[in-house]
Amino acid sequence: MPDSFSKAKFLEQWHHALAPYNIGYKVKLISQLMYRDFLERLEPYKLTPFHYLVLCCLWEEDGLSTSGIADKLKQLGATLTGVVDRMESRNLVYRERDPRDRRIVRIWLTDEGKQLMKTLPPIGAETINQATEGFSKAEQESLSALLDRVMDNMM
Repeated sequence: MPDSFSKAKFLEQWHHALAPYNIGYKVKLISQLMYRDFLERLEPYKLTPFHYLVLCCLWEEDGLSTSGIADKLKQLGATLTGVVDRMESRNLVYRERDPRDRRIVRIWLTDEGKQLMKTLPPIGAETINQATEGFSKAEQESLSALLDRVMDNMM
C-alpha cells in the first residue's frame, strides 16, 4: 500500500480526471440540472426538452427527414421514431413521404407546432438565463464556443 504522501501526490496529478472534478462529469451534471429545470418549465405544455429540440429543428427547416433531425441534433445511436410518434399523436407534426424518394419520410409542423414557436423559445431562454446568471454576453459566447470545440474534439 502506498504511503499517504505518494497517494496524495498521485491523486493531485490526476485531480482533473477524477469525478466530480473532471469536465465530463461537470458537463453531465450541468446537462441534468438544466434538463430538469427545463422539463419543469415545459410541464404545462406536456412536452419534454427533446420535443423542444425537434421543434427547434423544424422551426428552422420544416420538412426535415428523421435522419436530418438526428444529424442536426448530433444524435448518436438514438432513434427519433418514438419521439416523432408522440409528437404526431399530439398534433404537433405530421409525416409525409418525399415525392422524389419514397424511402425518405419528411416531418412537417402542423399549425399547432408552428404556434409553439411564439411560446416556447422564451421559456427555453429562462433556463439558459438562470444557468448563465452573472455571466457577461462575452462570457456566454466564449463558453458556447469552448463547448463547441469540446464537441468537435469528441466527434
